[in-house]
Order: sequence, then C-alpha cells, then structure tokens
Amino acid sequence: MIRFENVSVTYDGAAEPTVRSVDFNVPEGELVLLAGPSGVGKSTVLGAVGGLVPHFTGGTLSGRVTVAGRDTRTHKPRELADVVGTVGQDPLSHFVTDTVEDELAYGMESLGLAPDVMRRRVEETLDLLGLTDLRSRPIATLSGGQQQRVAIGSVLTPHPEVLVLDEPTSALDPAAAEEVLAVLQRLVHDLGTTVLLAEHRLERVIQYADQVVLLPSPGAPPVLGLPADVMAVSPVYPPVVGLGRLADWSPLPLTVRDARRRAAPLRERLADREIPDHTPSTATLPTPPPLRPAPRRWRRRAKPPESPAAPSPYAAEVRSLAVRRDRVQALRHVDLTVSPGETVALMGRNGAGKSTLLSALVGLVEPSAGSVRAGDAVPHRTAPRDLVRRVGLVPQEPRDLLYADTVAAECAAADRDAQAPAGTCRALLTELLPGIADDTHPRDLSEGQRLTLALSVVLTARPPLLLLDEPTRGLDYAAKARLARILRDLAAEGHAIVLATHDVELAAELAHRVVLLAEGEVIADGPAADVVVASPSFAPQVAKVLAPRKWLTVAQVQEALS
Repeated sequence: MIRFENVSVTYDGAAEPTVRSVDFNVPEGELVLLAGPSGVGKSTVLGAVGGLVPHFTGGTLSGRVTVAGRDTRTHKPRELADVVGTVGQDPLSHFVTDTVEDELAYGMESLGLAPDVMRRRVEETLDLLGLTDLRSRPIATLSGGQQQRVAIGSVLTPHPEVLVLDEPTSALDPAAAEEVLAVLQRLVHDLGTTVLLAEHRLERVIQYADQVVLLPSPGAPPVLGLPADVMAVSPVYPPVVGLGRLADWSPLPLTVRDARRRAAPLRERLADREIPDHTPSTATLPTPPPLRPAPRRWRRRAKPPESPAAPSPYAAEVRSLAVRRDRVQALRHVDLTVSPGETVALMGRNGAGKSTLLSALVGLVEPSAGSVRAGDAVPHRTAPRDLVRRVGLVPQEPRDLLYADTVAAECAAADRDAQAPAGTCRALLTELLPGIADDTHPRDLSEGQRLTLALSVVLTARPPLLLLDEPTRGLDYAAKARLARILRDLAAEGHAIVLATHDVELAAELAHRVVLLAEGEVIADGPAADVVVASPSFAPQVAKVLAPRKWLTVAQVQEALS
C-alpha cells in the first residue's frame, strides 16, 4: 500500500539530507510504527506519504514514494486526499472550521459525499472518539487533548485507505489514548485500513504495531522488523522494554501483561530491597493542607475577598479558586499549595482544568472566585515585566513564545529580557537538545524541538515558580531524561515546579506530589507513589509490573539491584 524506494529528502539551504536511503514497504491493512530519536526525520517520512513533502514543504525528494499505486512526485496532496488522511503534530494548524461537528464534516464535503452518508459518519466518529458532548463546542474553547481527538476524527470520517498520524496520543490522557488506539486497531483489523504513525510514547503504541520502522540516527537507513526484534537494538524504548533488558528477558516484553508473567523471580530479588527515592528531599517541605470535600454544586458560595499581599511560605498558593471560561466552569473550589523546592504534577482527563489552573497561576485568566498567589504577587494584577521574574510558563503551544527568525536571535532576546549573561539561553538549549543550529528558523524545528527552545527561553530568567504544560510532548526518551535532570536540579536549588502532564512516567520520576483533577475539582492530592500506584490509568509501567510494592521507574530497580 505504501512503498518507499531509496528516498532521500534535502530541504532548501540544508547541507545534508534530512532522511537518506529510506527503503521499506507498508502492506495493506497493517499498523506500522515509525520510531526513532527526535530530529531523525520521522515527520519528513510521514509528510512524504501524503505529498506534503516536497509539494508543500519545498526541498528535493529523490527516489520514489507510491501510495495505492500513485506516485507522490506527480500527485499533489489534493490528488491524494481521497486515499490518505494525515494528522500532524499540531492540531491547530489542521482545523479549517470553527466547531467540532463542522470540522468532522469538512473533509467529506470536500469529497462530495452524500448528506445522509456524512451525517451517519459524523455520528459514528463522535461516538468512537468520545466527542458527543463536544459536538457544538467551538474548537478554540477545547483543551489540547480534545483538539487532538477532533483532528483525528476529521480524517477518519472520509474513510481513507491510508492514515498517517504524527504523535497522535501526545496530548491525550491515558484513557483517551487507549480509546484512540483501540479505534485505529479496529480500523486496521476490521476495515483493512493501513496506518503509519510516529509516536515517542512507545509504551502506549508498541503492542499494537505489526511492524516497526526504526530511524536510528539522522541520515541513517531505517531498520524494519517485528516490534520485539527492533526494540532489542533500538536507542529508544519504553520502560517495560527497559525492565526486560535489565532482567535479561528474551524475547523482550512489549506489554505489562507479558512482563508480569515473567516478573516473579525479579519481584523475589527485590522483596528485601529498599526503593530508592530519586526525587529531591521532601524533609523541609511544608505539609499541604488536607483535601476538603468539594461543596455541593447547587450551593452558592459568596465570592471571598482577594487576599492582601503578605509574606507566604509557599511559591504558589491557591485558595477556593473558581474560573469560568466562556460558558464553561473550568475550575471550582480548588485549593493548592506549592513550596519552594517542590515538584507537583497535575494530572487528569483532557478538559479537567489543568491548563486553566496553570493560566491562573501565571495571570492569563482572572479568578471568578477565590485567590491566587505566586510568591508575593497576585498574578493577574502584576505587570508582565515584573511577573516574569516570579513565574514562568511553558505553554502547550511553544510558538506562542517564539517570534524571532532564528534560534540564535530567540536565545539572545531571552537573555536580554531576563537580564541574564549572554549565552545563558543557548547553553540551556544545547544541554537539553544538542545539535540545533543557530541559524535555524523556529518554524523549521520539530514540535519537540520547538518545545525545548521555549523551555530554554523561560528557564533563562530562572523564575522561582516554573509552570510547564505537557512539557514532554514531542520529546524522545533521551530528551525527556535531560529535561528531568534539569528540572530535578532546579528543584534542588529551591525552584517550585508545577507541571500539567499526561506522561505518567515523567510524573513517577520527578514529582513529589500528584494532584488529580476531574471536572475542575481536585479529587486527590498526595505523595506521587501513593496517588499514581492507586490509579490504573495513571500508574507507570514498572509499577504495574512489580505491584504491590511501589517501584516506579527502571532506574529505581537498577539502583536497588546494583
């Protein structure tokens, strides 16, 4: 169905090809996973399938890509639209209408399908992706994860023969990701749809793949094979595979179930070992106030007065916070404190209010009730030039922070804004993600690379309170490890960190506390190990394999065994 024949792609102005000698086939009715570290050209390979590369991106493509017998060199994207459905890393760039239902129908309208067919397929897709309650919502009011599901749904409704997906679960909570992957598996098994997807969170998708195409390094030819065989040699692999490598299991497990079947001897070896704590010491952190039951929703509460400015032991303090956005009650009666040196992970379903809470902490939204403090500042009443030295936010969409024409100019502006020594931002970027050239335009970076640049820009000011919204979206495991090391060092220096994330592995590795949100309310707030292990959805893979003891990461197991 998809055939790459000795394909190389060189973008205009680049000295070397982004991908070189790519040669593989994707049979009809298979789900093939494209894996590899950040920056190896996965998005370029995916773009070549639908003709976006080179017709839309520019550059030179040598070799040949054919889809359902059509040569992408002679067929432009619009001439492949009936065969190929593509969802890129950034769902916002995908949308052409204003509401969910209109977006799901748009692709079918373009193909001239009958109205009764369109209506039936829209209803089916709303049900498949759990979007029924959102059908009339403006897309601009949805959370990032909800927008991701709408983008996926919009390419499902025309029933293409080939689906091309770039990081399809990156902005989804674990339950929503499982739902989307179950839909893809049903399309493959029941309808014979061919799916080619790239995903950094291999723990979510590896068990669904029929084959894996590994791009091991920039310019290196791909490695194609069965998932277990490729994972044995891959530089990127999920925690369950890392545990299998550590325990010398063969063949390597791809699922928690496979690993649990083999884990009895390992659990016995670990029975008398102490679980290492890799998070910074919590000995000096104030105990958070006990979680209050949420009040009955039909009881009206008087709006309490804004707290007067006064010294606070907390880097962030939220009391009885309520936020209403348009007609949606995004937050209600939220209490949260974050101490200097503490890392708190906000978790919960898409639309639970995580991003809204971060926006309140950085002053982007005003409370409709309650109070918010960031150190000695009331964020929504503090001038941005003063607030930047107290709190910094890395948003889900990094382009919101990036406006210069080159990486070097972006870093120089960050140094000036933060009054930091020249080269501070550039050094942070190099540590997080080596190999980014100074003259690269931010729009030419991958989603993960743009996110890393935005993080470096914010960290340049070294704010006492650092907020991150889905900070590992688009990052491979090596980049995540570098990010975790930097955040751990910042916490050890006294910075308070609040990160909204669906990445349960990151939360397990970094967080002192996990705060679960649901429908705008805090439903759990406690030590990370206690909260995530007790949740089937938010438990990391190692915890599921080695339960009932609270092992969270491969690094903990390795340290205990050594």
